Amino acid sequence: MSNQKSLLGIFLSLGVAFCVMVALSHGSTKVEGVPVIAICCAIAFGVQWLMFMPAYLLKTEHFYDATGALTHITIVLVAIVSIPTVSLRDILIALLVFVWASRLGSFLFLRVRDAGGDVRFKKIKHNFLMFLMTWTLQGLWVFLTLAMALAAITSNLKKDLDAFAWVGLSVWLFGFVFEVMADHQKSKFRRDSKNKGAFIRGGLWSWSRHPNYFGEIVLWVGIAILAAPVLEGWQWVGLISPVFVAFLLLRVSGVGLLEAQGTERWGHAPGYQNYIARTSILIPF
Repeated sequence: MSNQKSLLGIFLSLGVAFCVMVALSHGSTKVEGVPVIAICCAIAFGVQWLMFMPAYLLKTEHFYDATGALTHITIVLVAIVSIPTVSLRDILIALLVFVWASRLGSFLFLRVRDAGGDVRFKKIKHNFLMFLMTWTLQGLWVFLTLAMALAAITSNLKKDLDAFAWVGLSVWLFGFVFEVMADHQKSKFRRDSKNKGAFIRGGLWSWSRHPNYFGEIVLWVGIAILAAPVLEGWQWVGLISPVFVAFLLLRVSGVGLLEAQGTERWGHAPGYQNYIARTSILIPF
C-alpha cells in the first residue's frame, strides 16, 4: 500500500507542477521557443532525481536539504541568465532567494550532520518508491516556493523599483531576521546540556510556539509583494507560492508534526500545558 501511495504522490506532484508551469508560461520569456519557466520546472525535478540515486544507494538523507537549497539558487540563476533584459527588480528577487537558500540550506545541513540523521527518513530511505517520492516532493516544493519569484523574473513586463518593491523588501527582511533569530535561539538552547529533555519557551519562543515558521511565511509574502507589479493574467497563479509555504508548514511537515511530538513528550507536564495555553501557535502574541 505504501508503494501505491508513493506512486500517487509522485504523479500528483508532477501534475500540480505541470499545471502551474503552464499557467506561469503565459507572458514568460522563451528560449528557442521553450518558456524559461518550463526549463526551471524541469531543473527543479531533474536535480532531485539525480541526487536521489546516490542518496538511495548510500541510504542517506544527509544532503537532502542542501540539495533543495542549491536547487533554488541554480534555478534563479538560470532564470536570470535566460532573460534578455534584467531589471533591478529581477536582481533583487534573485539576491533575496540566494541569501535565504544559502542560510537555510547550510543551517539544515549542519543540523542533520550534528544530529547524525533526520528521524523523518529513518524508514523511508530504505524503500525505493517512498524515498523517491520524498525527493520528488522536494522538487515540487522548490518549484512552487519559487513560483512568484520566477513569474516576476521571467515576465516580459519590466518595471522600475517602486513602492511595492520597498514594502516587499521590508517585509522580507522582517521575516528573514525573525526566522534566523528563532533558529539561533533554539540551537543555542539545545546546545546547553542543562536543557536536555526540556522545551524552549524563551526569547521569540515566548511569543510564538513556532516563530521560525512565522518568519518563513512572512518572507515569502515579501517576495510576493515585490513581484506583484510585473505580473499579468495567468502569471497571478504564482500567488500559490506564499500560500503553499503556509500550507506546507501548517498542515504537512511543520506545525502539526511538531505539536504532536511536543504533546507526546511533554503533554503531561503542567509547565508545558501552561505554555500551550498562553502562547500563540504561530503569529506572535
